[in-house]
Amino acid sequence: MKFFRLALLALALLVSLAIAPPAWADPNFTKGSDYAEVTQALDELLQAKNSPNQAGYRGEEVQQKLADLQFQKYVLETAKEQAQCRNETGRTIAVYASKPKKSPTPQLYFLGNGQVTDDDWKCSGVYLPSGAQVALTPNAQAEELAEPIAFKIVDGTQLIAKSNPNSGVLEFNVSPAKVFTASEPGWSIPNLSLADIGATAPNAPIED
Repeated sequence: MKFFRLALLALALLVSLAIAPPAWADPNFTKGSDYAEVTQALDELLQAKNSPNQAGYRGEEVQQKLADLQFQKYVLETAKEQAQCRNETGRTIAVYASKPKKSPTPQLYFLGNGQVTDDDWKCSGVYLPSGAQVALTPNAQAEELAEPIAFKIVDGTQLIAKSNPNSGVLEFNVSPAKVFTASEPGWSIPNLSLADIGATAPNAPIED
């Protein structure tokens, strides 16, 4: 009887391992909402590429957007870690982060200079206040924001925020997957100033 119970326990353990992947397995971002949105946008843009005037895009805009979406799809298919944000700006920045499966809605945190968000958390993007001088895509012209926005990245992205040493413009190594404003549905976007952010003590979950 004791042997039978042990055999039954071993069988149950094997079945549970077969059904549920171990907690330490690499995340599969192709099953998330980001992947569905990116692939749908990519399909629509590929169709628009055949008739750019009808879709309201110029040829070069289609090519840039297509490259951004293809890169985001590649990240989602190959990333082995949660999205992280690295601050190399020389000052505190505000980021959106959440603990996957526990608190999926991103909350606003403050990330100190030289800090990287914890890879057990998901950094979903960056908060940018009105008046900030930013280049929203790599190699883009700088612009001054007229209102606060949220710069969203897809799962698995390794975002780096830097300040241009000559102009002080805030630059990123990736393009945003989306840009939210306070008037649009999405994340909570408070009305903070650059001074407010700079004066707030960092509290983001970070790598040790």
